[in-house]
Amino acid sequence: MKISSRHWFLLLILTFLVSNFIGAQDIPEGEIKSVRLHREEWNLSYPIIKLGSDEKLVLHFDLLGNNIETYYYTFIHCDKDWNPSSVFESEYLDGFTENQLQDYKMSFNTTVNYIHYSLTFPNNNVSFKISGNYIIKVYPFGEPDAPVITRRFMVSEGIAEISASTLRSKLTGYYLTGQQVDFRVNHASMNIQDPYNNIYSTILQNCRWDNARKNLKPDFTGNYSLEYNGLSDLNIFPGGSEYRYFDIKSIRYQSEYIKKIDNIFGYYHVELRESENRAARQYFYWQDFNGKYYIAHQEGIDPHTDADYVYVYFTLPSRLPVNNDIYIFGELTEWALNDKNKMHYNHENGVYECRLFLKQGWYNYMYAVKDDNLSASLFRKFEGDHYETENDYLILSYYRDPNSRYDRLIGHKVINTLNTGR
Repeated sequence: MKISSRHWFLLLILTFLVSNFIGAQDIPEGEIKSVRLHREEWNLSYPIIKLGSDEKLVLHFDLLGNNIETYYYTFIHCDKDWNPSSVFESEYLDGFTENQLQDYKMSFNTTVNYIHYSLTFPNNNVSFKISGNYIIKVYPFGEPDAPVITRRFMVSEGIAEISASTLRSKLTGYYLTGQQVDFRVNHASMNIQDPYNNIYSTILQNCRWDNARKNLKPDFTGNYSLEYNGLSDLNIFPGGSEYRYFDIKSIRYQSEYIKKIDNIFGYYHVELRESENRAARQYFYWQDFNGKYYIAHQEGIDPHTDADYVYVYFTLPSRLPVNNDIYIFGELTEWALNDKNKMHYNHENGVYECRLFLKQGWYNYMYAVKDDNLSASLFRKFEGDHYETENDYLILSYYRDPNSRYDRLIGHKVINTLNTGR
C-alpha cells in the first residue's frame, strides 16, 4: 500500500512521540526558552552599548508553564578573555548590585502557556561605571549560584577610532573561500606608552564566539595607530554561505520551505522541506539575518506574548552517515553544538533528522559538522564556503593599563562585507 506524504509526516511525528515518551505532558514546563539580548529597538544588533550614553540593552526570555517565578539579576565584570575581573562590584556598578526582574506577562491565546520576562538596562536601579566585558546573570530568588541565564555583553568607551574593511583573502588555500578583515586602531586620544603589548583586539563573525579571533597583535605600528593587515591567517574567516531560513510567524498557511503543518495532541508540528547539500553549489546571494532569528506573530499584536511554540522538524538527506556529528546551528540553538540540536541518522530513509521546539518567527540556520580546529569551517560539508558571502564582523579593542586591574574596551566597530562599517 502506498503511503501518502501527509500520512508519512504523521507517522514521523508519532515515531518521535513514541520513541521519546511524548504526549500532552511533553511540554517541558519550567524550561527557559527564546533568550535574546540586544540593543533596545534593534532586535538584530550586537549586545554592545557605549559607556555613559543613553543606549540600552534589552533581555527577553520565556518561562514555559503557568508558574510565575521570582527572578533576580546581577552583573559580573570580566577581562578580555571572559574571566571574572578582580575589580569590586562597587567599582563597576552604580546602584544596587542585585535587583528583582519585575517586568513579566502571561502568554495570550497560545497552545503552549508561558510567562514572558523582559529587562531593560542600564536603568534607574543600576548602571555601569567602567567599560569592558560583562555577563548578566539571572537566577531564582535566594539562589545566586544557580543561574537560569547567563549572557555576554560589552560596554565600550568608544575613544579609540577603528577603521576596517573586508576583502578576498590572497593567501594560498583561502582564495576561493576566505574573507580577510583588515583594520586600524587609532589611539591618538589616549596616552599609551606601549600599545603593542597593552592593546588586544578581537574579531567576531556574525555574533559567534566559537570562532572568534582573540588577542590579535598588530602587523605594523605607526603614529598613534596599530595596523592589522592579515600577514598571517589570523584575520581570515571561512566565508560560509547565506543562512538557510524558514518563516513560522503564521501557522495558518505554509510559507516557503514549509512542507506541512499539523496539530497533534493540541500542539503544532511543522515539517520543513527536505534540505539539500549546498557544498558544491556556486555562491548565490539572498538576504538573511546572519544566523539570528526574529520573534514574530502575524495574527497577533504583541509577539512576545501572542506567538506560540511549535515543534519544527529538520530533514537532511545523506545516502550514508558521515564520520562527524551534524548539528542545527545558529542563534536558534544559541550558537552551540550539543545534544539538543544534534541530528540523528535514519537508516531506513537515508536522512538526518532533528526536532526543535521554537517560538513563532523568522529563523536562520545552517547544518554544521563539528571540528575543534578554530580555522576550520563548520559548514564545508553541507553548506560550502564562499569569499562572496555577506557577513557581519565586530572588531573589539581592549586596553590593559599596567597599573590597572581590569581590561578597558576602548573601541568597537561593526562592518559588513557589502557596505561600509557602522
